[in-house]
Amino acid sequence: MPSSIQLQRFNTNTETASVNFIANGVSCPKQIQQTRRYALSTEKITVSDTVSNHHTHVVGPHQCYSVVIQKINASVSTVWSVVRRFDNPQGYKNFVKSCNVVAGDGIRVGALREVRLVSGLPAVSSTERLDILDEERHVISFSVVGGVHRLRNYRSVTTLHGDGNGGTVVIESYVVDVPCGNTKEETCSFVDTIVRCNLQSLAQIAEKL
Repeated sequence: MPSSIQLQRFNTNTETASVNFIANGVSCPKQIQQTRRYALSTEKITVSDTVSNHHTHVVGPHQCYSVVIQKINASVSTVWSVVRRFDNPQGYKNFVKSCNVVAGDGIRVGALREVRLVSGLPAVSSTERLDILDEERHVISFSVVGGVHRLRNYRSVTTLHGDGNGGTVVIESYVVDVPCGNTKEETCSFVDTIVRCNLQSLAQIAEKL
């Protein structure tokens, strides 16, 4: 049965994380599944085919895809020392209150973490699986596999790249289901805001190390 909580749309008129979510537990009609492959636009930044492949996602008709890019005035090794900590996302993600690794050691593919979010967010917790941790190419990827939130089938890939001047370019792409009652544009606007805030926080922290 549908949740008794009042249904609300994403509020895309704010650039804060205090946006309204549709209640959890709402049953959505099944749709015919069609997929489309989205790739990173190389017009924004020059990347290798290997990197481009990491940011290529199969996107269903009721999913959205986006890419956020952040330049950081710190070396790739410095930025990577923060980003690689799957066991410590709160190291730069201000919306994360705490994190506990509940399966695996936190540094090998398949590890699971239970993330608790700060009060005021339209979500409580997220269970996330480590999909990629490439120390050589500076790639990390995780998928959301559970929790109390509305970002179903969320998958994120983050890659780091030297800018040729001692700095770093961070590319983060994601794909996620569009919740019932919201548009792709609304969903991407919300998630982009969260990702952008995370990467701006990462920049501030890495530039002080």
